[in-house]
This record gives sequence, structure tokens and C-alpha cells, in this order.
Amino acid sequence: MHASSCPRCTSCGKHMAGGRVAHATLKGKAGPSVVKEIFIGLTLGLVAGGMWKMHHWNEQRKTRSFYDMLDKGQISVVVQE
Repeated sequence: MHASSCPRCTSCGKHMAGGRVAHATLKGKAGPSVVKEIFIGLTLGLVAGGMWKMHHWNEQRKTRSFYDMLDKGQISVVVQE
């Protein structure tokens, strides 16, 4: 055996230093909260869905307005010669 009494010393150079791995730690934080992440996901989903719905309603309004004007004869899709 070598001079140190530790079977896994790093000073003698005979052992591999694989036991010491630096891990990322969250200092001062408890870590990600599952409930918080679910709440944030639901909120973002509802906001995005609401914006998509408003866009859809706007396009629907434009289409309805176009066909109403077409029925009233205010516009025509036939090219005038």
C-alpha cells in the first residue's frame, strides 16, 4: 500500500479521480415547482388560444362582409371590359 491511509487518495497519482464530479446545484431555490409550471403552461396556452380565436373571428368578419357586399351588388368579382 502507499503512504496515505485513504484507499482513494488523489495525491499519490495511482488512483483515478472519477469519484469527484461537479454537479449543478440550485442555491437558494427549492427547484422547479410542478404546479407552477402547469399554471404557466395553461396561462400561455389560453393566451395563445385567445389570440388565435380573435384572429379567426376577424377573418370570419372580413369574409362575411365580403359576401354581404357581393349580395348587395356593391362589389363584383367579374372583370369589367
